[in-house]
Amino acid sequence: MLITQPESKQRQASGPRIGLAIAGGGPVGLVYEIGALRALDEALEGIDFNNLDVYVGVSAGAVTAALLANHLKTGQMCHIFISNESDEHPLDPRIFLTPAFGEYWRRLASIPGLVWESCWRYFKNPLDLSFLQSLTRLGRALPSGFFDNEPIHHYLTRLWDTPGCANDFRALSNKLYVVAVDLDTGEAVKFGTPGYDHVPISRAVQASSALPGLYPPVEIDGRYFVDGALLKTMHASVALQEELDLLLCINPLVPFDARLAVTAGRPTQVGRLVEGGLPAVLSQTFRALIHSRLKVGMRQYDNEYEHSDVILFEPNRDDPKMFFTNVFSFSGRRWICEHAYQSTRQDLLNRREELAPILARHGVRMRMDVLEDPDRRYYSSLRNQRGLAAPAEYRGPVVTHLHATLDQLEEVMEKGKISSGTPG
Repeated sequence: MLITQPESKQRQASGPRIGLAIAGGGPVGLVYEIGALRALDEALEGIDFNNLDVYVGVSAGAVTAALLANHLKTGQMCHIFISNESDEHPLDPRIFLTPAFGEYWRRLASIPGLVWESCWRYFKNPLDLSFLQSLTRLGRALPSGFFDNEPIHHYLTRLWDTPGCANDFRALSNKLYVVAVDLDTGEAVKFGTPGYDHVPISRAVQASSALPGLYPPVEIDGRYFVDGALLKTMHASVALQEELDLLLCINPLVPFDARLAVTAGRPTQVGRLVEGGLPAVLSQTFRALIHSRLKVGMRQYDNEYEHSDVILFEPNRDDPKMFFTNVFSFSGRRWICEHAYQSTRQDLLNRREELAPILARHGVRMRMDVLEDPDRRYYSSLRNQRGLAAPAEYRGPVVTHLHATLDQLEEVMEKGKISSGTPG
């Protein structure tokens, strides 16, 4: 999706102001965003993704935006989150799926009191309430989230407690906004703005990614916050309010069009999505809801923000790989990152006649030598970035083929789970 506007006087006088807005999508969305950013970083000459004027992140996108604002290169992000070869910041994917035992015990401890209150309420009003109606108070014993998001906060705190990084919005050289929603008021809060910039970035990211039901709301200054996607998918307007000339947007989740996939000759694993059971139905519903809001927002930007060009990168709707991948799984992160990398490169190639002149007026050039290189992979140039080695799993042709075979086997097994109705 692309929105173009007339040339601005500010751009003519002082050069372009460029920003980045990134939506959420769970761990898989994070991996997709890293792959897409790696492709954009290599293919777009004239953009320094670690020195943009504004960064806006929601949920998983808040992680990616904060990493870039903290001057982590896309190659370093691949090194840490994809190949998991960082000795300094080893990543255990289980931090995303740690049971919230503290929440469980706290809720269990409340059951005796709630049972007493329910019975007392019934005996006081036996004619107004049935006994089952009086037991509705027991709903308070259900945990507010099944997984603990404190490990995410702790990992990011350690990650940004290194030279050159900061866990303080005010210490960053460029603007970073992390959006979350106040659970009690439904208000969107932009951490990083005055009055909210004292909150540690790691805590703000934890709040922005607290998807209701999966993670408990995050308490900050006596208020409870949840996933920023509850109100808007990407909150790109937060960046556009900074009078940008060019805004790049990344959205990893789109609804799947099975008919388009069949027409394109791509296997869909199931004949109809209903055959995939509840996980497929819920995934399609969630994706359709958040994407419809995104489309409405993109249309509004065309009228509300003059002189701002907006370019959106997202998966194709006929892409079964992105749809049938468990959004909370890290097991296939190598191929997801590679898939995002290649899809974004292909998207740039397919839209080059449309995008090249728009990017050129912002001083950005598309590197056709990179885009047209058939042998290029997301890890191809990691050896040359500040001494980073290519991921160990890709060193040597024998190891390369072995891991490719294992990835294919893993994908086949995932297909088998879906076909049999077993959750991934």
